[in-house]
Amino acid sequence: MPLHGTDVRHQALTLLRDGVRNSDVARRLNVPAGTVSYWKHLDRARRGETGGRHEPQCPRCHDRPLDEPAYSYLLGLYLGDGHISDYPGQGAPSLMVTCAESWPGLMDLCELAMRAVFPGNSVCRVQRSGCRNLKLYSRHLPCMFPQHGPGKKHERIIELAGWQQAIVDAHPWEFVRGLLHSDGCRLTNWTTRVVQGERRRYEYPRYFFTNVSGDIRRLYTDTLDRLGVAWRQANAQNVSVARKADVALLDAHVGPKH
Repeated sequence: MPLHGTDVRHQALTLLRDGVRNSDVARRLNVPAGTVSYWKHLDRARRGETGGRHEPQCPRCHDRPLDEPAYSYLLGLYLGDGHISDYPGQGAPSLMVTCAESWPGLMDLCELAMRAVFPGNSVCRVQRSGCRNLKLYSRHLPCMFPQHGPGKKHERIIELAGWQQAIVDAHPWEFVRGLLHSDGCRLTNWTTRVVQGERRRYEYPRYFFTNVSGDIRRLYTDTLDRLGVAWRQANAQNVSVARKADVALLDAHVGPKH
């Protein structure tokens, strides 16, 4: 990915402040549209033009209706490949979920979930080498994701609040889908067996979920238990689902990344 110098960024901000549309700035300067959106947000935040009284209402603070299936999915994505940051001068905390370029469908699903849970906030895609960071800014991110805290997720306790657990219980497949779309995969394993004196190769699909945090793995396996999906601990950080009927269930409700 090419790095854009300070002069290019200043040109972009000058055009944006003059009212030029993000897409036109991106085209004129040969910069990804997501990067232009990111620069624009940071510039507005430094000038105090974001947040404040214009901040959209929060489901936790203002009893705004919440799209619970979308939230359950987004919660799974956040616990897997997401994090919340709050830097001085940023204006508001940001939620970022990293998606590989090889999964454009996953990026679209992530953006749809972000927009459904935070309908009044904008979402931008910031290009990185081999991936894109989907970002959203809101002062209410800590309200919606109380798991946020200093340090890495696997270095602190991760538990769901009562209201979050109620949403996951009501929409368990969306939560499992978010976890697998972030830190999981569907692949084909193979083995050999001797049948009538002849060694034959057999292939079978299975799902893996890998996460360093034991708490997050436990949230995943507890949800699988409630869904009646058999699993086993493949190693210290890896949970496997391989039984044919259970793989079929995950295929029906989750499916491979795309």
